[in-house]
Amino acid sequence: MKFAYYPGCSLKGTAREYDRSTRLVARHLGMELIEIPDWNCCGATAAHSTDPFLALALPARVLALAEDMGLDILSPCAACYQRLRAASEELKRDPELKRRVEGVLGRNFAGRVQVFSWLEALAQLGEEALAVQMVRPLKGMQVACYYGCLLVRPTLTGCDDAEQPQLMEKLLLPTRVETLEWGGKNECCGASLIFGAREVALNLIKNVLHSASQARAHALVTACPLCHANLDLRQQEVNQRFDTNFALPVFYLSQLLGIGMGLNPRDLGLGSHYVDPRRALRMVGS
Repeated sequence: MKFAYYPGCSLKGTAREYDRSTRLVARHLGMELIEIPDWNCCGATAAHSTDPFLALALPARVLALAEDMGLDILSPCAACYQRLRAASEELKRDPELKRRVEGVLGRNFAGRVQVFSWLEALAQLGEEALAVQMVRPLKGMQVACYYGCLLVRPTLTGCDDAEQPQLMEKLLLPTRVETLEWGGKNECCGASLIFGAREVALNLIKNVLHSASQARAHALVTACPLCHANLDLRQQEVNQRFDTNFALPVFYLSQLLGIGMGLNPRDLGLGSHYVDPRRALRMVGS
């Protein structure tokens, strides 16, 4: 299985551990990720609220570059994935807008490329392919799978169910980790609102952490760098602001799969977390 790999800006900056762990797990599973040459920012998360045409042209260029490669796109970042999928659909729907974008970019868009999230790409591979790679059962750890709001947009994304998604839970089955049912899995964490409406974002983060804690989760698992940053990096600020005592580690899906595969935790980037994930890993085998 081969993809045109689009890391996006976050995976080259604040979410480098997501990039590293995704590449490692993909390689371990026999997936070939070829980074799109000369890729540009997709415009998430601000472009669509300031310049609609720019918000379309930026991801359109990435789509065109992948078409040159003759490969479908794998975008691990939920925000990038959502912008690429939205642009692809809009360009197919509006021929006049497509003509304008092609004029600005100086290249054609044929609409041949599909865009997959990390969850969708792993689901294509299948649970059996994951199961044969698992050498370290994570039995004893209870996790709350957190999709956030970008991976579950109805009609736009390929998630199995917008209200009660189960795709991440199915992918984690081979690890033997216990995935909990809880009410916050598709709630918004505030994303970039943390920079412009901090109080609103902190309340949203607190609500997600509270819901996961009430479900008795040892950790959260996500596939979105914006969600990870808010829930991990801002956890101490939430505790100070609301007099709470949350201490929930936040794993990327690729990190938890990598641990189950017996990959080196340091190589997976577990040393870069603000909330120490080793606390949750000590639950394994309990």
